[in-house]
Amino acid sequence: MSTSPFTFSFDDRAVPAEGGQSVAAALIASGIRSWRVTRVEGRPRGVFCGIGVCFDCLVTINGSPNQRACVIEAHPGDVVRTQEGAGRADLAC
Repeated sequence: MSTSPFTFSFDDRAVPAEGGQSVAAALIASGIRSWRVTRVEGRPRGVFCGIGVCFDCLVTINGSPNQRACVIEAHPGDVVRTQEGAGRADLAC
């Protein structure tokens, strides 16, 4: 596994990361503490448990919603976006 630095995109902002680092770890290292808002009240969420149990850290990665940032490894060129609510607004009527 390479630990060479690279970047990925978060809401159109370049975020530096190291090989093997989770998306959440890279976001936190860049000073980004919140990347999801709750469906009903729009409250900010980020990492809570850090082990993939609580689902507070959900993001959309490369167009796929509901990805747990704390357990997904960051990759060069990934496109990560803030998730609003359930992340399926495109399916709403």
